[in-house]
Formats: sequence, structure tokens, C-alpha cells
Amino acid sequence: MQVRVRLFAIQRELVGAREVPIELGTDATVEDAWAVIVARHPILAPGRPSVRFARNGDYAEPDTVLRDGDEVAFIPPVSGGSGEDDSGGRRRILELQEAPFAPTILADLEARLATDADGAVVGFVGRTRLSPGTPAPGQEAEAARYAGRSVESLGYEAHETMAIRVLDAIADEIAERFGVERLAIVHRTGEVPLGEASIVVVAASEHRDAAFRAARYAIDETKARAPIWKAERFADGHVWIGSPARSGPETG
Repeated sequence: MQVRVRLFAIQRELVGAREVPIELGTDATVEDAWAVIVARHPILAPGRPSVRFARNGDYAEPDTVLRDGDEVAFIPPVSGGSGEDDSGGRRRILELQEAPFAPTILADLEARLATDADGAVVGFVGRTRLSPGTPAPGQEAEAARYAGRSVESLGYEAHETMAIRVLDAIADEIAERFGVERLAIVHRTGEVPLGEASIVVVAASEHRDAAFRAARYAIDETKARAPIWKAERFADGHVWIGSPARSGPETG
């Protein structure tokens, strides 16, 4: 059978391709697909402990059996379309966009989300800052080259269809845990210059405690789970930032 392997962020750079078609035997698994790619590109092998997998846009275990025509994504450490549903009082704005956010982004999202039943609207804006973050596993030596230097911009890359599905799952969890049905998570892709916003979260609810908790959960889970990758750009190079992705909400 033939499957299509998608590569992102540092993997894409190391292999020099975004997609690689491969042939596998009957009942081959996701781990078998990884083994085939590593045999062709041994430089990927050290990254295995921090790699997660997806099959056809959903997180998958290494022993997941594949079928002909499947898409397999190798998910390197994450940075740590749209859907909007007005039925039953639920409104969700889940988007990825390359264009810069308007200065009125928070007010615009509030106007789209909030109803007369809402007594609280909480917004969060994540911006590009000067100081570097934690390098992704395997990027420590590269990060050391830029020690003491300021970040000039961020570069974002995403598995877009899967990212929206993960954001939708996070919104489901927020509705169940906090009773917050009106939520926006909007994330930039491409280049985000110093001082510009890369992500905006807005939660609207009847009471402030639920809105605060929903907004915090949304940003924390997006950073931990959404297949969105971040590179810190310097004048003469870049460093990929992040941690191994979680495939679901944190337990405990």
C-alpha cells in the first residue's frame, strides 16, 4: 500500500521536503512508516523521543495500523479555515491566518462572540518578544549560537486542518469543564515581527471566573497540543522552539 508522509518544521528542513510518498506492506503501522523514512534520512533518528504521530488529521499511537491512501504526519515539538457555530448559544471562532491582526482584534472578536447574557469577556494576546524561549529537543546547540542575542521575529508553520480540529476539541473541553460556550482562538502563521501579536484568545461567559479559566485553558492547551511550530528568527539563522506535543488534555 502507499501512504503519504507529511513533514513539518525542523523535519522538513532536514529532509528538504514537505511530503514523502512511501510503500508499506499490509497491516503496517505508523511506527513502520517512521522506520522507512528514517532509513532514507537517518538524520531524523535522534528526534524520535520527542516526535508524536497523526493519521488522517488525528493524533495516533505508534502501533496504529495504516491503510492504503492514509496520510501520516510526524509531529515535532510544537510551539509551545475557521469554524463558527451559532446554534444553541454556542459561538466558536477558530482560525489560522497569515495576515497581521488588526489593532481592534479584541474588540472585533468580542463583538462576534458576546451576547447580552454575558457579564464577562476575557481576552489574551500573545506577542513576539525580544528574549528567546526554550529550544526544541535537538536544537540546544543551535540555540547556544545565539545566546545573548535578541529575537528579531517569529516564524510559524502549521498542519492547518489538524490544528483546527485540535482547537475544536479544546473548545469542547472548555464547554464541558467551565460551561463557556463562546470562545475564539485565532493564531497567526508565517512571519510575525517583533511586537506583533501571534495569537489571540477571547472567552465570553456569564461570570468572570469561568471566562478567566476558559481563556487560560485555551492558551495553555493550544500551546501544548496544536500542531503549530515556532521558529525564533535572528539576522543570520533561526532556532525551533517548543516541547513534545501532547495528544490530549493533561490528566491529574
